[in-house]
Parts: sequence; structure tokens; C-alpha cells
Amino acid sequence: MVGSDTRTVARGRSTRMLDGYFKISARGSTVGREVRGGIVTFFAMAYIIALNPLIIGTAQDADGQFLGGGDQPNIAMVAAATALVAGVVTILMGAVANYPLALATGLGLNAFVAFGIASQMTWADAMGLIVLEGLIILVLVLTGFRKAVFNAVPRELKTAISVGIGLFIALIGFVDAGFVRRTANPPVPVQFGVDGFLDGWPVLVFVVGLIATMVLVMRKVRGAILFGIIGATILAIVIEAIAKVGPAGPGYETNPTGWGLNVPRLPETWFQVPDFSLLGSFSLLGSFERVGIVAALLLVFTLMLADFFDTMGTMTAIGAEAGLLDAKGTPPQSQRILAVDSIAAAAGGAAGVSSNTSYIESAAGVGEGARTGLASIVTGVCFLLATVLAPLVEVIPYEAATPALVVVGFLMMVRVTEISWNQLDIAIPAFLTIVLMPFTYSISVGIGAGFVTYVILRAARGKARDIHPLLWIVAALFVVYFAIDPIRQLLGLS
Repeated sequence: MVGSDTRTVARGRSTRMLDGYFKISARGSTVGREVRGGIVTFFAMAYIIALNPLIIGTAQDADGQFLGGGDQPNIAMVAAATALVAGVVTILMGAVANYPLALATGLGLNAFVAFGIASQMTWADAMGLIVLEGLIILVLVLTGFRKAVFNAVPRELKTAISVGIGLFIALIGFVDAGFVRRTANPPVPVQFGVDGFLDGWPVLVFVVGLIATMVLVMRKVRGAILFGIIGATILAIVIEAIAKVGPAGPGYETNPTGWGLNVPRLPETWFQVPDFSLLGSFSLLGSFERVGIVAALLLVFTLMLADFFDTMGTMTAIGAEAGLLDAKGTPPQSQRILAVDSIAAAAGGAAGVSSNTSYIESAAGVGEGARTGLASIVTGVCFLLATVLAPLVEVIPYEAATPALVVVGFLMMVRVTEISWNQLDIAIPAFLTIVLMPFTYSISVGIGAGFVTYVILRAARGKARDIHPLLWIVAALFVVYFAIDPIRQLLGLS
């Protein structure tokens, strides 16, 4: 009896310490919600473990070599390193910044690295540029410049960033599930399903998962999003066992009604020994010798600007959804959040898996109730487990995971009423910020368009003095960012 009482007291003390460190009760959460939220976030973004190797692991560098060396792709090696780095930096985010934000290899950035950078140099040189970019951003964080820029952004533009990201991740969900697809008809960029109709078992799983998740969310069922993902995955496994649907293939071209990303079937093996030999595969300054100083600096600038503002938009959107923003629209301990994100960018390059950045899919966990860094630690641990449990992660198809993104997109969209739509010098930049994120498939483009038009319209209205000096600088940098190709041509670099 005494031993039992001692264990009970010890558990109570541990719970109080956990609550005190992460401020779980103060933020209106519970340990159970944080754990569920962390798991949901992992499931919402676990696709990167399989997708990143398919993007950077199958592209050749300027010497015809694949990432990790050799003339054949090293998919397993890239997947293991991707999961390892995501796990470490996400745990760091939770422990240091106490924020429900997960990190992993950035989509879009990895494609740019694969096809826009590595094609001009070796993979090691390309990863060295990413390390350099991350270190530069870290210096900007430590000097306070990055936070100062964030604080200079008007609150309503921050709201527009949150709403735009909501639409963006909803579109990602619809596209990845095959609910919205590209069309072969040039005047029409996208269409509903296959030739204007929903066709195939996978899209049925998506629709059922979406409806079920929405019903659970509406009825405020705890674990709604997680239950939606698990339920849809089980349904997908059953359907695949009976119908033998098979994979869709790249772009849904080989099998338009097949599964996206993964075929949902129980794996033959549940564990595998990870290969971490990709770690440390970078050359910090090799790119300067390969393509020249000016060209290398322009590549660093492009990487830095995209990374710089993607994270600012993401952490704002997550904070808004979690109710953690202050009166100025700033998350708690934003300096630490930005510092960890900068370290993650450099870590991704050092590990050879491309820049790691904050993931908007973290909103799925926040929608499940996550409010603290404990959720991030849970997500990070899941990523570390995934290094040996990759076969299990690969069971979940897009169609089972993406309903969570659509539902969370709706939850983020509701803040659109906070924007003053009758004040055009605010409304127009906010509108462009919102619509260009999904239309261009880029958070940075939406933010940049919003900043540039805000500065122009406020100045045209005679309010130039009201614009924060840093916004002028940032708007000018975005003009350079948008005109990077003409600049390269002018300098004879393309």
C-alpha cells in the first residue's frame, strides 16, 4: 500500500512538473489533448517521409549522381534521414519554444533544390548552400531583425496570411486526394475528379473520411481528426484487399483511379534498420567554386527569402488557430520559434535532406486541441519511431490523411471576417495574400504580393509615413525576389 501511495505521489509530482513547464493548464489544454494533437500532426505530415525521397532522391546533380552518391536512387537512405531530422528539430521546437509546431523538409524548397540548384552543381554543394542560408537566417533572428520584420506587419495582413494558408492547405488536401486534378484542356487548369466526375474507390475513401471528420468536429468529439485519419485508413485497407486498386502513379497518369502516394495494405515487415549514412553530406562553400560567387549568392537569397516568410506566416496561422496570439498578432516566444526554425533549415542541409521548415499541417494537431510544445515533442518522437517503422507509415494513402487538411483549412478560414474589407488599402493586399497562396501553390508569393501592394496602396493614399520602415525594405526585397530571373539574365547568369 505504501509503495502504491509513493508511486501515486511521484506520478502526481511528474504531472505537475510537466504542466508547469509546458503551461498546459494555463493554455486550456490537457496532457491527453497534447498527445492526441501531436499524433494527429504526425499523421497529417508523415507523407514527407515517403515524398521527400521521391523528389530529391530521384533527381541527378550536375555530375549525374543521385543524392547519397551512386548512379541509382537511395530512397531508403533519404527517407531515414528525412524522418530523423524532422524528429530532432520538432522535439527541439517543443522543448525550447513550447509551441505546437512541427518541422520537416519543406515542400517546394526541396523541389527547387533538386531541379533548380543541384542541376548546376553537386548534391553536396547544394546542401552546403542550404546550411549557409539557415545560418544567415539564424543571425538575423539573433540580431532581432527577423522578429522586427514580423512585428512591423499590420495585424490584418497577418490575419490574411492565416486565412490564405487555410485555403492553401485545403487545396493541398483536395489535390493530393485526387478530388481536384489538372486537366489536359489548356484554358482550364484544374477540374473536378476525372474528366469532371468522381471516379474510383480512393476518392470515395476521401469523401467518406471528410464527411465523417466534419461530423465528428461538428459534434465536438475529442480525437475527431485522429479518428478520421485512422477510420479512413482502415476503410482504405479493406477496399484495397477486396478491389486490388493499386497505385495511381506519378500525377495519377498510369492509373487515374488508383491510390495516391501509398497503397493501403498491411506491410510484410513492420520494422527496418535505418541507414543514416547520408548525414553530413554537404560542402559549405563548394557551390561558390562551381557556379561563381554572384550566382551562389543569388541562390542563397532565393532560398532565404522563401524560408524567411514561410515560417512567419505558418507560426502566425498556427497561433491564430490555437488562440495563442497577443493583441498585436504575435505568438508567445516568437524569437525562440524563429531561432529553432533557422537551426532546422541548416540541420536539413547538414543532413543532406534539404531545408527543414515549419509545417502548416501542424494546424491539424491544433484543431485536435494541441496548445503547447508537448504536442511537438510527441510528433517528434513519432518521426524518430518512423525511422524504423517506415513500412507502417507507408500504409496511409493521401486519401485517408488529406480530409484533415480540408477540415483544418475551414477552421482557419473563419477569421476572414476580421479583415476590414471596406478599407481598400488593407482589403486589396489582404485579398491578394489570400488568393495567391492557393493559386500559385506558394505561401511566400502570397505574402510577398500582399506586402508589395500594401506599401504601394498606402503610399498612393498619402499614408507613406505610416508604413513601418522595415516594410519598405521587405517589399523591395520581394520585388527582387519576383524579378530574380530577369536580374540573373541582366547579370549574364542564365
